[in-house]
Amino acid sequence: MSMNTLTPSAVAGVDASTLHLTQILVDYEDAVRLLRIRDTYDWHQRVWQAFGGRDGQTRDFLIRVDRKEEAFRVLIVSRSTPSKPDWCPTDCFGSKAIPDDFFAREHYRFSVLANPTRKMRVTNPDGSRKKNGQRVPLTSREDLVAWMQRKAEAGGFSINPDSLRIVPRGREYFHKAGAHGTHTAVDFSGELTVNNPVQLRATVALGIGSAKAFGFGLLALSPL
Repeated sequence: MSMNTLTPSAVAGVDASTLHLTQILVDYEDAVRLLRIRDTYDWHQRVWQAFGGRDGQTRDFLIRVDRKEEAFRVLIVSRSTPSKPDWCPTDCFGSKAIPDDFFAREHYRFSVLANPTRKMRVTNPDGSRKKNGQRVPLTSREDLVAWMQRKAEAGGFSINPDSLRIVPRGREYFHKAGAHGTHTAVDFSGELTVNNPVQLRATVALGIGSAKAFGFGLLALSPL
């Protein structure tokens, strides 16, 4: 669900569930040679294995994958309790519940890897508007700042404009059954002020922007 269409009932449903933060570290060689990881969609499929016995159910987790000095770091925010998947080294898996009072602060540092886009109007041969328009990436700083500010307002917080840092990370390719393509990755970070703690918690659970199944949208917070 997009944050632009977040309803009060959806917020209440998310608020009633415990959120979990999980970190997995995987050596580069193991990721390529043993797990055959090619992209973030492959990571997403591997992370599903931490939530076994849920075939056909809706995804209720977000992931973010970063390259660290010697390993990939996979962060997971989930509403279900994860279990260590078989492919994960025991000493490289850690998970904990996020206490409700974590969201009681007024100010946080934040980071989110996002896929900021806008929807372009696409018409049918008869001139009528197609239901699903074409999404195109935002590239100018002005558009990216405005996009992040809109997401913040919908997500229950406001951003200190002087702290906002925007780092384009280029295109990220994905391959899945019957489809392939790219997303444009942009890393947003800075300091935020909470306007609505319940809404902020729902934003952490549901994510920001599109392409959440490809490693985008996880809002990471650190209290100030």
